[in-house]
Amino acid sequence: MKAGFFLQEIQNIGIRTITGVPDSTLKQFCDAVRLDDGKTFHHYVTANEGAAVGLATGEYLASERPCLVYLQNSGLGNIINPLASIANREVYGIPMLFVIGWRGEPGKKDEPQHVYQGKVTCALLEVMDVPYCVIDDTTKEAQMTKMLSEAKALMAEGRQYAVIVKKGTFEKGQGAVWENGYSLVREQALRVILENLFQESFLVSTTGKISRELYEQSDALYGNHERIFMTVGGMGHASMIAYGMAQADASRQIVCVDGDGAVMMHMGALAFLAKQSPKNLLHIVINNAAHESVGAMPTGFSGKTYAQVAAACGYQNVCTVRTEEELKEAVLKAKEKQELSLIEVLVSLESRADLGRPKETARENRIQFMDAVLRH
Repeated sequence: MKAGFFLQEIQNIGIRTITGVPDSTLKQFCDAVRLDDGKTFHHYVTANEGAAVGLATGEYLASERPCLVYLQNSGLGNIINPLASIANREVYGIPMLFVIGWRGEPGKKDEPQHVYQGKVTCALLEVMDVPYCVIDDTTKEAQMTKMLSEAKALMAEGRQYAVIVKKGTFEKGQGAVWENGYSLVREQALRVILENLFQESFLVSTTGKISRELYEQSDALYGNHERIFMTVGGMGHASMIAYGMAQADASRQIVCVDGDGAVMMHMGALAFLAKQSPKNLLHIVINNAAHESVGAMPTGFSGKTYAQVAAACGYQNVCTVRTEEELKEAVLKAKEKQELSLIEVLVSLESRADLGRPKETARENRIQFMDAVLRH
């Protein structure tokens, strides 16, 4: 199915606003929305999926028009609260259409963080009283039109409807190209971090390509990755995992290697961490201004730096760097100061086409990591 046809059908049922968080399964759809560039739809990338439900609620209150909210199925956890306590027909009855990328589809090989989420995707929608359909590369245009007609009728009753999208549903089309203007390559930055921190610290890395690149770089440099806890799921929670470790044993140096999209998703963690001010926690934010791991759509951040936000929250030592030299200097300064620090690293939008994935399961990574922690 062409993503353009799907968007036309969305327009036909009265939707004019599209909002959500990007997903690799929905890449062709997301590209088509970006290429529309406001001609037909208002489009907003929100901090997290629950925020998109809030935006959709406001749109309906002001215009009586339902919104389309798109997300990866991992984002279902973020929408359950506003869906149950605001949008549900037993509360305010706010109609909206969900378009959900189905990662971890049963019977299909996928990354470990998606396996359980994939199993419970349909069950979660059922328990939340959200009727749904599932589409794939065999779905005909006439079928899609009928499904969306049913969705329109349900939304007229103040209900929600979900379209679950399997991998490969949308035909490849014109990609939406965007560059952020930064020159430092992320893998170069991660190498500097490992060279100066790995042997004396424990690292907690965020989901996506950051963890995959750290995994390969660490193996290349040291022959192992046992000091890295790769948070392959739970986007936005790596910094709190790192704090949990830091407060459990103040003698250990803990480094959180975060992503800009992940920080934005749960930015309240910055205020919490600043209030706690653990001296043994170094927070490094790799900022490419995009959700690169799922298609490189811009995050929608205001353009202020995360270092500025962290400083406003109360981090004692913050800086923004653009080169390997600046990064090394900032890391050494943070080690010397021994106070809650945040280093924001501005990096380009690129990664190797042959970038691998961890060979171990998530559980095996956890066991290896804990073994290393307990030995030191």
